[in-house]
Amino acid sequence: MIEVEKKFKLTPEQEVRLLEGATFLKAVTNEDIYFDTKDFSLTKQDHWLRKRSGRFELKRRVHELGHKLGGTAYDEIEDEAGIRTFLKLPVVDSLEADLTNTGYKPFAKIVKERKSYEREGFHIDLDVCDFGYELAEIELLLEDENQRQEALKRIEDFAKRMGLDQTPVRGKIIEYLYRFAPEHYQALLDAGVI
Repeated sequence: MIEVEKKFKLTPEQEVRLLEGATFLKAVTNEDIYFDTKDFSLTKQDHWLRKRSGRFELKRRVHELGHKLGGTAYDEIEDEAGIRTFLKLPVVDSLEADLTNTGYKPFAKIVKERKSYEREGFHIDLDVCDFGYELAEIELLLEDENQRQEALKRIEDFAKRMGLDQTPVRGKIIEYLYRFAPEHYQALLDAGVI
């Protein structure tokens, strides 16, 4: 499944307008621990390996570097075998032990409170992070990667109807790196990820 999303900073008035008539889905608290090598080999390709509330997930970039389409699109690999295949990581021990033994280390931990909604076929997440950052994500899930541009246009049109500011904003992990890991952030700038 391909996830196409765009991030927004909301005023309180915009949040009310966005959620008017929306269906509340759930509220969760997630602890995300992000992993990479010391030379940032994954994140410099805009791939994100995280352990979310005890379970590993890998978001594999399917958009061009630099988000040339104006949004992001990732294929989410949520099974251990798929993650191992993508990373070319043989089974020796547990996934976490094998990651550690091949040079992957945690580089960020973010705890976020998320409220999820559905409106007009769009999935809306409102996130509040433990380091003082809040944002909204509007997304569509696709089966066919070739529908990305159309999905992004639908998200942008919806956001315009809701009166949302279209100025690009940093996602949670990029904002975290911007604030707390300038070397890593600069490496992503240099690689064209951001």
